[in-house]
Amino acid sequence: MQAIRVLIVDDSVVMRKFLGDVLTSDKEIEVAGTASNGRLALARIPELKPDLVTLDIEMPGMGGLDTITEIRKLYPKLPIIMFSSHTERGAAATLDALARGASDYVTKPPPGNSAEGAHERVREQLIPKIKSLFASRGKFPQPLPVPAVLAPPRAPVKIDIVAIGTSTGGPNALAELLPQFPADFPVPIVVVQHMPPRFTHLLAERLNSRARLAVQEGQEGKKVEAGQVWIAPGDQHMKVVRRGVEVVLAMTQDPPENSCRPAVDVLFRSVAQAYSANVLAVVLTGMGADGTRGARVIRDAGGEVIVQDEATSVVWGMPGSVVAANLADRICPLANVAPEVVRRVTFRRLMTSAAHAARGK
Repeated sequence: MQAIRVLIVDDSVVMRKFLGDVLTSDKEIEVAGTASNGRLALARIPELKPDLVTLDIEMPGMGGLDTITEIRKLYPKLPIIMFSSHTERGAAATLDALARGASDYVTKPPPGNSAEGAHERVREQLIPKIKSLFASRGKFPQPLPVPAVLAPPRAPVKIDIVAIGTSTGGPNALAELLPQFPADFPVPIVVVQHMPPRFTHLLAERLNSRARLAVQEGQEGKKVEAGQVWIAPGDQHMKVVRRGVEVVLAMTQDPPENSCRPAVDVLFRSVAQAYSANVLAVVLTGMGADGTRGARVIRDAGGEVIVQDEATSVVWGMPGSVVAANLADRICPLANVAPEVVRRVTFRRLMTSAAHAARGK
């Protein structure tokens, strides 16, 4: 099997060597070449024909953001993984990079990590992302195709909350999805996007500037109400908990699930416990299978699950896993997800109100 060829673009000789060692520690990946800035990278791509580019953000000459713009003009489908810092500035630049067309990102090891610890940490993040992006492009061996079988239908019930889970490709998917919800959307929305601290806060701010609903990073004890979108904070699991007649947010530092904190499964289990059957879950683009076990809990409680389709997903790992488990009530292209959610929520509530009115006569 031919190895995946990666072009490393970074102005630091030390970082190029570090990334080269990380990549070549996996026999299915090879370093096609390196470049110290964006202009050199653009010159080397037609020569080296890499399968993927890792790209630093801050470089002399042509920096990472401008490089993404130029790569996307010439090579629209070439995967790009950003290598960014944990700082506020690094988080903001990473979100800009994703908006310009970067496929995913990996954060640099924080200062003070041992060389061995830094190597292992980046390896655990980077290698699966490279392989997952190739699985989605058909250039890397994939599991057998999953038939698009929908879950057995059930009697429709009123929806009181929408829970969304996403990972790779999620920031852009959420940026397209959330502005489609009307300002009077009648139920709250809770979201897990796999991201570290700082990143989720900035993501919430950016989404809030585009959406008609109030988008905020989750906080302990905040009441969950209509008109709100809550984004789980990086490195914290977010749950919804019923306290008397109210439902509030709860944050925990429980161990990661599916190697993730926040984890979609944690949120999904909590909404099923708090709202029983009155839940609509949405699983968007993402690597791995986080959300599948939680989707089963929601379905077992009587709730429903919508997933994004493969064609519009950056990586069809999370939604594909839900489909493979026969837990999806509907599979939609991204552009149709919000209209489908709005239709189900508003129609069910009107139907319930009409039934109550008829019983009251």
